[in-house]
Amino acid sequence: MVPAVGGERLVPAPDPIARDYLLLGLRLDQRIPGLVDGYFGPADLKAQVDLEQLPTPARLAADASGLLARLDREVADPARREWLRVQLVALESLAQMLAGTPVSYLDQVRRCFDAEPVRRGDATFRAIAGELDALVPGSGGLGHRLAAWDTGLVVPTHRLSEVVDWLVARFRDRAADRFGLPPGEGLRVSLVRDQPWSGYNWYDGGLRSRVDLNVDLPIRAPELVGTIAHETYPGHHLEHAWHEATRVMERAELEASLLLIDTPECFISEGLAEVGRRFAVPPDIETDLFVELFERAGLTVANGLSDLRSMAELTVRIRAARAGLGATAVDAALMLHVDGRTPADVGGWLETVALMTPEQAAKRLEFIQHPLWRTYVFVYTEGAELLERWLAAPGADEVARFQRLLVENVTPSGIAAEVAAG
Repeated sequence: MVPAVGGERLVPAPDPIARDYLLLGLRLDQRIPGLVDGYFGPADLKAQVDLEQLPTPARLAADASGLLARLDREVADPARREWLRVQLVALESLAQMLAGTPVSYLDQVRRCFDAEPVRRGDATFRAIAGELDALVPGSGGLGHRLAAWDTGLVVPTHRLSEVVDWLVARFRDRAADRFGLPPGEGLRVSLVRDQPWSGYNWYDGGLRSRVDLNVDLPIRAPELVGTIAHETYPGHHLEHAWHEATRVMERAELEASLLLIDTPECFISEGLAEVGRRFAVPPDIETDLFVELFERAGLTVANGLSDLRSMAELTVRIRAARAGLGATAVDAALMLHVDGRTPADVGGWLETVALMTPEQAAKRLEFIQHPLWRTYVFVYTEGAELLERWLAAPGADEVARFQRLLVENVTPSGIAAEVAAG
């Protein structure tokens, strides 16, 4: 669903290349519902697409190819031209698949995200399990102890709104200090059910976002911190607001007023939202933040620990060790869609190797089997790992580099080239 363009904002007129890019994306969304994640560009273009006859997939593929051929002569700025190129390669590929062109799963990932997926292998995850085995308290097997540990960190649903409001305000203040905020930006958070994701940012334009938190499964304190940073500050909301303020309103790059799933912009956006946690919760304040969160959530000391500070310190250590298990989503998707393993096999692997509960494994499978999200699963871990290497480059100013992500045209291959160049 495309959010309505609100208020009396005066949206700049698009140049021809941006206009045709917007029309292509909006038309493809009618063939691939949900492809458009947000639109805050000229309302007349959306109205035109809503009223016209639906183009064939072959016509959409031809339109994408035609736009690619026009880039060199119509777009002078190299960064803008390259950003449009990788986006159009993704849209061309999606349209070609709709038209019946066979594309392998791996080729679809490469063309849609301008990046190569990396399989980690069981040995990587078993090493993480060994580290967790030494950290997680209690008796019995690791899976049993981890489930008990998780239960002690669940934020009660009736406390969620209060805790979320506190985290959002805290992270907003830190983002304002580090990166600045576009004047007039803002967001609201709601609790929802029956979705394949844990959290979602719906950017409506006008510097405003709606953020949904899925309460299908219990929400643990460590995941809540990460999700709020990911969806709000300095993650998706701040990124979209700064892109609207700079790329759309200042530079009149109207292509940025269309947010598209399954394109390279998502690889950067999800990676940005993942690494943004380090700016929202620097290591030197992480333990104190968890102590206060536990108090606000009404959590009690569990697992034989002496006090909330001891529980917070161990939470930090376990969260850091467990972070590497996020890449199990990549391996699981490759098992399912490349190796031909059955959903039951992959679900069992998620339980034994990724250390998920049956409910968590089922939710992960729902995501990687979903028609729209089956390839999207790669952008989180792969995007974050690429940006982590880029931010950590020798001599790099990580705050300045993160600010670049908020306001500039960047691509996965472009960032990878910078990493390779040192």
